[in-house]
Amino acid sequence: MLITALLEGILGIPILGGSIVIGFGYVPLFMMFVLHIITLVLSMKEYKDMHGSIAGIITSCIAWIPIVGMICHIITAILLFLSYFKYSFARHR
Repeated sequence: MLITALLEGILGIPILGGSIVIGFGYVPLFMMFVLHIITLVLSMKEYKDMHGSIAGIITSCIAWIPIVGMICHIITAILLFLSYFKYSFARHR
């Protein structure tokens, strides 16, 4: 979940994220789609939050729209980071 959160955060950076997506011919969106499906399956298996993964799948489908994509990537990154830290801190108690 941390890896997907970091990658979403990078893709949410205004100029950098758009340059990466367009420069690689929108392949990063497909890769993130697959990564979010894997994360969703693992989250379901471990009974953890699925909100970030579901948001990531939706984001990967609509992120080709310039400003909408950036906003969706940022929101998804926040959700994934929150889920990660929620379970990360719970383990250390």
